[in-house]
Amino acid sequence: MVWPTKAPKNIIIRMPNWLGDLVMATPLLVDIRKYYSNSRITAMCQSNVAPLLEKDKNIDEILSFKKPNGWMHGQHRDIINPLRYGNFDLGILTTNSFSSAWWFWLGNVKNRIGYSSNLRRPLLNNAVSFPSDKDLQHQVLIYKMLLVPLGIPASDTPLNLIVDRSELESAENTLKKHDAIPGKHTIVGINPGAAFGSAKCWLPERFAHVTKRLLENPNVRIVYFGDHNGVPLVNEICKDMPKQVINLAGKTNIRELMALIAKCSVMLSNDSGPMHIAAALKTPLVALFGSTCDKRTGPYQHGTVIHKHTSCSPCYQRTCPIDFRCMTRIEVDEVCDKILNEIKKDRRLDNKFQIL
Repeated sequence: MVWPTKAPKNIIIRMPNWLGDLVMATPLLVDIRKYYSNSRITAMCQSNVAPLLEKDKNIDEILSFKKPNGWMHGQHRDIINPLRYGNFDLGILTTNSFSSAWWFWLGNVKNRIGYSSNLRRPLLNNAVSFPSDKDLQHQVLIYKMLLVPLGIPASDTPLNLIVDRSELESAENTLKKHDAIPGKHTIVGINPGAAFGSAKCWLPERFAHVTKRLLENPNVRIVYFGDHNGVPLVNEICKDMPKQVINLAGKTNIRELMALIAKCSVMLSNDSGPMHIAAALKTPLVALFGSTCDKRTGPYQHGTVIHKHTSCSPCYQRTCPIDFRCMTRIEVDEVCDKILNEIKKDRRLDNKFQIL
């Protein structure tokens, strides 16, 4: 049975808080727009990640907010009041927190759909149970299954990120200032950090070794990315590197990061938000996994994964409590080979890149 039976006028979708999770939830916006073409669709996001969706034509509005520091009602008023004024007759929760369902309930959002975790069932009109094989399903599919109560079957819709022409031109100009010219040079983007913790990160010295190996080809330029928290890590890796290595850690916003990744010939990354951005933009990609599961959060429908599947992986720890074998078993030569293979596979590139 399709629920609700009447097409909603105003839909709000509470999007995930983490950058990578937000990218993985973008197919929902495509599928909702396709099914409810005449409805007004609002994406509700934390303000730090909301810019990711600024160019998305599947939504009419972004409702951004800052996460409250506590449970005092006054701290939540700026979130609840816009929900009440929005007269939303369908709300979809991709987040599993109690607070997100509580906000929808206090905000008089009708027909609230979400997973029945964290004691939320009384706050939801349709509490969806997680599939029994959740740990074997990709997170993108877990998000898509939230639409099944609406009569929208789980689709094969890909990730969806939009970067416009002006943003791409700006990214190209940024690279040119560093003598990295798309179309002339092979531009390798590297993201050596991850927001969740060091257990998701390959060893810094090995990123440095990969960089030096690739720079044996004079046609290569290396661009390092990182958020403000990752600046010390990237600075240490890039210390004493030649000018062909461009350190942009802490120097880009989300929109600029997206455009720069789109201009890369290939991307090397840990399991992270930039990894998912590269997958969504179809930038050739090599993704390194250790403490997390590539079946659940690997790059969706795109890219090459290196994961040694040690007996203790995935552990989902922030820091490794033992010998970090899941990452130390990933060798520099293997990563370099995968990068070169990704470059050779991509027909958009010229044939100037020589196998090292």
